[in-house]
Amino acid sequence: MPMLMTITLIISSLVVVNLLLLKFSTNKAVKVSKANKKPIILHSNRVTIDQEEEHLAPTGS
Repeated sequence: MPMLMTITLIISSLVVVNLLLLKFSTNKAVKVSKANKKPIILHSNRVTIDQEEEHLAPTGS
C-alpha cells in the first residue's frame, strides 16, 4: 500500500507542476497593432509562360 501511495503522489505532483508551467509559460502571442491600415495594391502584369514539349524516353517495348 505505501508503494501505491508513493506512485500516486509522484504522478499527482508531476501533473500539478505541468499545469503550473502551462499557466505561467512566457510564450504568449504578441498582438499586432492596427497602425498600418493602408490596403496593399498588387499590380497585375501579364505573364507568359512558354510550355515546353514533353520528350518521352523510349521504353524498348
